[in-house]
Amino acid sequence: MTSKLTGTVALVTGASSGIGADTARQLADQGAAVALVARRKDRLHALADEITEAGGTALAVEADITDRDQAETAVRQTIERFGRLDILVNNAGLMLLGPVVGADPQEWERMIAVNVQGLLHTTHAALPHLLKAAEEGPRQVADIVNISSTAGRKASANYGVYNLTKFGVNGFTESLRQELTRQHVRVGVLEPGAVQTELLSHNTDAIQEDLLEPFNRAHERLVADDIADGVTFMVTRPRHAAVAEMLVLPTEQS
Repeated sequence: MTSKLTGTVALVTGASSGIGADTARQLADQGAAVALVARRKDRLHALADEITEAGGTALAVEADITDRDQAETAVRQTIERFGRLDILVNNAGLMLLGPVVGADPQEWERMIAVNVQGLLHTTHAALPHLLKAAEEGPRQVADIVNISSTAGRKASANYGVYNLTKFGVNGFTESLRQELTRQHVRVGVLEPGAVQTELLSHNTDAIQEDLLEPFNRAHERLVADDIADGVTFMVTRPRHAAVAEMLVLPTEQS
């Protein structure tokens, strides 16, 4: 039986762990050849081997997408290997929390570089190929899914610059959606609530203990596969249907 994404190619950033890795697995299960883009080479190759052994097709691409040249090279390597690009999942992200007063501006710069500039670099490089895929088939539609956050909908104390980046992702996504929708490149944003991933581990012990752990103890969190389910749903809709925004929360999260 033909899978829903047979004959397509997907590129997933931040694919070395968590949401990115599970999304790559699910897209491969649906028949897509998947380019795995991240900085951690060993993890990428292990995931590519896992997907291949399961009968799928994957390419490990070591790249730091905050560097525009590397982002463009990652897209080019995908095209050189597979000949096309149908789906882009901008998943790479960084969350560093804490008060604005006394903050380290280098942490702000790192978040902006990954969450905003990296997303822009990969999107810009991918767009010509996505537009071509939407014209030529096999589905005559292409997809961009940007992974945002509930922090892109509601601002909270100590989330300041992370809020800034995710509100920006939401705004950019909607603007691009309006720009491309008549060309059948669907652009959507998926906003997860609390998810158990490595994202939390980037914060200091004090931030984790004071800000994150009280919430985590009070609520059951999602797992990465829950978000991968949402991405897969978005990109497997029939050509006439687009999911512009998806909010996925733990049941207990208000």
